[in-house]
Amino acid sequence: MKKRLSLRVLFIAVFASMLGLGIVVPLLPYYADTLGATGIGIGLIFSGFALSRAVFMPLIGRYSDRKGRKYFILIGLALFTILSVAYIFASSVAGLTLVRIAHGFASAMVVPVAMAYVADFSPPGREGICMGSFNTSLFLGLGCGPLIGGAILDAVGIEMVFLLMAALSFAAFLICLVFLPEAPSLHRMNSSIRLAAGSTHMKPILFFRIMNAYANGTFMVFLPVIATFWFGLSAFEAGVIISLSILATGLLQRPFGLFADIFSKTGLIVIGTVIVSLCLIVIPFTAGFFGLIVVSFILGIGSALAMPASTAVVAIAGREFGQGACMGAFNTAMSVGMVSSPIISGYIMDILDIRAVFEIAGIISLIAAIAFLILAWRAGIDSYH
Repeated sequence: MKKRLSLRVLFIAVFASMLGLGIVVPLLPYYADTLGATGIGIGLIFSGFALSRAVFMPLIGRYSDRKGRKYFILIGLALFTILSVAYIFASSVAGLTLVRIAHGFASAMVVPVAMAYVADFSPPGREGICMGSFNTSLFLGLGCGPLIGGAILDAVGIEMVFLLMAALSFAAFLICLVFLPEAPSLHRMNSSIRLAAGSTHMKPILFFRIMNAYANGTFMVFLPVIATFWFGLSAFEAGVIISLSILATGLLQRPFGLFADIFSKTGLIVIGTVIVSLCLIVIPFTAGFFGLIVVSFILGIGSALAMPASTAVVAIAGREFGQGACMGAFNTAMSVGMVSSPIISGYIMDILDIRAVFEIAGIISLIAAIAFLILAWRAGIDSYH
């Protein structure tokens, strides 16, 4: 009963906080543009969030293995609430970047710790469906956010978007404060970031997560740019496109999590990565709103195939090296990809054009799929239990 209550509370709280984060995704390029940001400036704003997460997530994950999980989640959600309001007062690219860096620190206390909490309760052989079920809250929150954020921006302006983000974060804080019990002490251990990140079976997954984040980061950050400035779509239409992709990923997490418990995890990750890669390459050649809808939906399916399988491998490794340490390393790898993606893609946009951003990201992602397949085969990921 306690386990079921904990998972439901985490699902609701993470959904609410991710909804708040997702609301701002399609709006930041627009907001940054009003502050005079160039392509590389937009990249730096997004990268500040990811860089901060990359630095702090493994440390916080390790400490949550030793000290417990609830304390960190509550602090992170409280900071979410405060920083959501701080966006309103950012009057320059530098100021907006600083807020994003602080927001990344707050995020480091919520997502990887909540994932470690769920992994604590994942029984052997059921890691895929347990982590996939939890991932649903992440992706549904992020998926609904851009749709809501675009609609609010078009209707009443950007300040109300940030205030709504603050309200959602505060609601998630209250839910966890009242209803979330502490993670069981029997799962606490002296975890090791170094051993977790350097283990044979984690290395291929961390490589995948970096390259997966690079590909998806390019899509999330620059899809609104190509949609609004190349195809002439509104902020709401850009939000719909991003939302559909993420919602497809979220709704398929549980069934594809079951696949990860039955079929080859390596195969699912490779197939999903190839689908994402091809979609990125196709985006610049897509005709308008409905074409982008179709391609984005297929890209979401590709992401859905890969994510439960990868998080299942991390949950298995967490039993040996500490769930907090492993989830922290996994999410840090994502942040490394998110840091590099906006900067590299922003530079490509400045020296070439927006079409090249997607084409080059897709090609890099295809190469990464082949490299991951080789690494995973050598590591014997599918035999790792």
